Amino acid sequence: MITIPKGTKDVLPSESYKWHYVENMAREVARAFAVKEIRTPTFEHTELFLRGVGDTTDIVNKEMYTFLDKGERSITLKPEGTAGVARAFIQNGLQNGAMPLKMYYITPVFRYERPQAGRLREHHQFGVEFYGGVGADLDAEVILLAYTLLTKLGLKVELNINSMGCSKCRAEYNKALKAFLSSKVDAMCPTCKQRYEKNPLRILDCKEDACKQICLDAPKITDYLCQDCSEHFENLKTYLNISNLKFNVNPKIVRGLDYYTRTVFEFVTTSLGSQGTVCGGGRYDGLISQIGGDSVPGVGFGMGLERVLMLMEAENVLIPNEDNVDVFIASSGANANFKAFELCNALRQKGVKAETDHMQRSFKAQFKYADKINAKYVIALGDNELESGIVNVKKMADFTQVECKVDEIVNFKF
Repeated sequence: MITIPKGTKDVLPSESYKWHYVENMAREVARAFAVKEIRTPTFEHTELFLRGVGDTTDIVNKEMYTFLDKGERSITLKPEGTAGVARAFIQNGLQNGAMPLKMYYITPVFRYERPQAGRLREHHQFGVEFYGGVGADLDAEVILLAYTLLTKLGLKVELNINSMGCSKCRAEYNKALKAFLSSKVDAMCPTCKQRYEKNPLRILDCKEDACKQICLDAPKITDYLCQDCSEHFENLKTYLNISNLKFNVNPKIVRGLDYYTRTVFEFVTTSLGSQGTVCGGGRYDGLISQIGGDSVPGVGFGMGLERVLMLMEAENVLIPNEDNVDVFIASSGANANFKAFELCNALRQKGVKAETDHMQRSFKAQFKYADKINAKYVIALGDNELESGIVNVKKMADFTQVECKVDEIVNFKF
């Protein structure tokens, strides 16, 4: 038997309604914030991620699914959503339209990493990307959009924020951080030993216990912010305060991607055991120019849908199942079968979720099947009903029934 590849997961028909609920809620919240959908390819040229995500990140160094196509071009399955949207922004001249440009996506992403709870080698993200605004008000709006979605889904989360500064103040911080870490390099994991030379800021994001201990007393990047970045961070706090959104300032948040500048944030939960990130994002004012476009500021986030669904289950959030069949038409006899098929098609054209038998079952077996698929109503149609022109429409919730003319079934209020 051929089995599913490690790190992937089937979404079965009995579970798909949960995905529909979360995705539809995401779209509904996006519409409320006047955000429009963008769809980008599942794979891109590898260079996009080398330049956009950063060649010192774990994603690029360890986790990308990269291959040569038949034209000997290096192609990569997208490991995150932002770089592809940035490429589309440049290639399609979207900077010439109305600003700010606010976009969202729901997409699969691919990372070759050790599968764990809520993090698969193929998983799915809901993300937003706002382009054009430099102020902290747009940062706050992105954060509020994420918070609105998470709370509408019935989840309890905490917001952590930080500032990574700009290239100017980050350079000063990197000097201070390297000085602090210089005597501790030998105790670091092999990856962080490399990071120390190339990008010491990434050490703060390491998940290894030894490196976490090393960084406990590391200098805070917020103590090295230039005046503009400091003012931007204070403005963000003000916008969050006037929105009545509580937050914690966490100087250890640096996010795992090289394109972030100034604001970074995470929504975290403890409902899945140890504290875990449900959603993370921030500002990336240099990304567009970094991959070949003009200088256009941006801010956004990514939210893992598998993790959101796990959290909803952990917090016992009831997801309504609206996939139930409105009416099942049971039939017996050739003429009744033809009529049931005709009626089902007519009902479907009017938007009614209708079903009939395709397995040549007895009336009794058809009623059992109707119960299994949670049909709201059942109609029994046989030779007698065709002759009289009258059927009984049975409501399965309380087994009450009303008579209806066969020719009026299409107009019945199911």
